[in-house]
Amino acid sequence: MRIQREEVVKEVKKQLWLAVPLFSVGILQYILQTISVMFVGHLGTLSLSAASMATSFASVTGFNLLMGLATALDTFCGQSNGAGQYHMLGIHMQRSMIVVLMMSVFLAIIWANTEPILIAMHQNKAISKEAGSYARFMIPSLFAYGLLQCFLKFLQTQNIVFPMVVTSAITATLHVLLCWVLVFKTRLGSRGAALSNSICYWVNAILISMYVKFSSSCKQSWTGFSKSALHNLLDFLKLAVPSTLMHCLKVWTFELMVLMSGLLPNPALETSVLSICLNTFGLAWMIPFGFSAAISVRVSNELDTLVANAQK
Repeated sequence: MRIQREEVVKEVKKQLWLAVPLFSVGILQYILQTISVMFVGHLGTLSLSAASMATSFASVTGFNLLMGLATALDTFCGQSNGAGQYHMLGIHMQRSMIVVLMMSVFLAIIWANTEPILIAMHQNKAISKEAGSYARFMIPSLFAYGLLQCFLKFLQTQNIVFPMVVTSAITATLHVLLCWVLVFKTRLGSRGAALSNSICYWVNAILISMYVKFSSSCKQSWTGFSKSALHNLLDFLKLAVPSTLMHCLKVWTFELMVLMSGLLPNPALETSVLSICLNTFGLAWMIPFGFSAAISVRVSNELDTLVANAQK
């Protein structure tokens, strides 16, 4: 009983070591959208409701899909790390990057047509026009966000989490400054907040890629680009597609509420109020999200460690 208790305590410590940084990263990344909406809110009700509408539309048709696709790395990278096949982690990540970049091209076309899509959904025309402009300035963030999720999954399955906290904190701080400059000191207005999102996602992706490239912690798992990443894409998709559906079905409900609020009699007010409430809820949701990600990594690692030991 004593040995079992010690094992439980040891495992709890391992999970907390992963979970606390992971939900910190989740909050720091999620807060980028919240900061943007907060700055845009000073421009007026129309700008706030349009930014909220565009953000929800972007989440439903973009960010959630890319995060879901990258979630497949929890299994692939976790298994390879647990089995000691460290070189495969980099190959799995490259394979994931190929998939998310191809998907991002398709999603960018959708974002470029946000205005007519929202109007077709019977949204207010003034809000739809403003939201369409906001979404177009967010298009560069699609590609950066997809790559960033691949890097994060690659690192967290190796229990490397604190560099992600540092880069996300730097990005969040930079975003506050950029939003203030681009929203209030230029003629961009609300579009400045969207542009700041794109810039900061790229900054985060570049910083974390530099860590992967130059850190000694990733020498075994990142050995450079490989043609092997072009193989077995179908096997990756077989897991990535169901993972995406599972992830999206969890979060789409809340984002769709914002889109539906645009059909109410006073869409500008209703959309703004609901968006603020859901943004607050989203921050709280990052806590169980961090623990969920930590448990996924630990289970994947331990299962394949047992398999590898059994094969020996």
